[in-house]
Amino acid sequence: MALRPPRGLVPGLFWGLSLFFSLPGPVWLQPSPAPQSSPPTEPHPCHTCRGLVDNFNKGLERTIRDNFGGGNTAWEEEKLSKYKDSETRLVEVLENVCSKSDFECHRLLELSEELVESWWFHKQKEAPDLFQWLCSDSLKLCCPSGTFGPSCLPCPGGAEKPCGGYGHCEGEGTRGGSGHCDCQAGYGGEACGQCGLGYFEAERNTSHLVCSACFGPCARCSGPEESNCLQCKKGWALHHLKCIDIDECGTERANCGADQFCVNTEGSYECRDCAKACLGCMGAGPGRCKKCSPGYQQVGSKCLDVDECETEVCPGENERCENTEGSYRCVCAEGYKQIEGICVKEHIPEPAGFFSEMTEDELVVLQQMFFGVIICALATLAAKGDLVFTAIFIGAVAAMTGYWLSERSDRVLEGFIKGR
Repeated sequence: MALRPPRGLVPGLFWGLSLFFSLPGPVWLQPSPAPQSSPPTEPHPCHTCRGLVDNFNKGLERTIRDNFGGGNTAWEEEKLSKYKDSETRLVEVLENVCSKSDFECHRLLELSEELVESWWFHKQKEAPDLFQWLCSDSLKLCCPSGTFGPSCLPCPGGAEKPCGGYGHCEGEGTRGGSGHCDCQAGYGGEACGQCGLGYFEAERNTSHLVCSACFGPCARCSGPEESNCLQCKKGWALHHLKCIDIDECGTERANCGADQFCVNTEGSYECRDCAKACLGCMGAGPGRCKKCSPGYQQVGSKCLDVDECETEVCPGENERCENTEGSYRCVCAEGYKQIEGICVKEHIPEPAGFFSEMTEDELVVLQQMFFGVIICALATLAAKGDLVFTAIFIGAVAAMTGYWLSERSDRVLEGFIKGR
């Protein structure tokens, strides 16, 4: 059941305030829901390990640069030999090897911290490449360049030149991936050693392959010319080494709906909707109809709208007809409105008085105030001793008292205040 405000100025004001303060909070202070975003993809552990080693090497350079840089060379060499492999330097480097927001780096560092310390104090000389020793040999997260998978197998085309140099080997350098070659545009085959669909070999030698594009509709070709086609793309037919567009609209290859017509395009076709006036069509517009839709009639070669309003089609009282495209509608005549399916004369309410929305109690209070103001004004004038105003004051008090006590006075004043 809908809430209705009480009648009256004062009760209505209190009702509005109570409703406002009962709300959970102002609308403008309600927080808007946060936009949902897809979770970020986690990097491969090998990439995380590579980033950790890169930052470690940068830290080594920074600690040397910040602690030594000129002056007494002999003193620096003596101190440097002690600081170079010290635990102090290792701690300084590890403090900045991961950014605060890089959770994967911190997790990997926590798991491999003992290995890093072992390399720092015992393995540096025999294994100077930290990335190879930590990420590939110890943690087994990475593979040498040009290899992939748990066993570090060579990528297609060989580890020296994976994917022939014309593609990317999936999982290269990691212990994951399929090793599949994602070839560049124009190249194909297992190791990207062939020209892809729509390209031909413009140049080839033992180490180099150049693939150039065929003429537009050619799927395979021997050269760039229109007459060099060997196979055509879908929607084209090979004729004397040239690819000719197939008109699907003139064959049974087109598959359009009953209220659509076919338009041939290069290598394909389109289905477009018939005009509203048509039941089936052979082209665009009302002049290409097979049959006319209801509400239309054949006029010459076109299907045109029938004006139903020329005949008596709206039998209801106070109704009139409006013609529409392919149909009509019955609406109420001017000055009438529809109520429960019947057109009735529209009642235009007279403008209400200024005090028409007041309650009975508020009207009584206003009447009392009105009488009080008049009596006070007359009393003030009579107090000056003027006999004329004194007589008017006495007469007005008597008359007002009589009308106040009668039912007629209430009706007269109420009508006066409401403007009736």
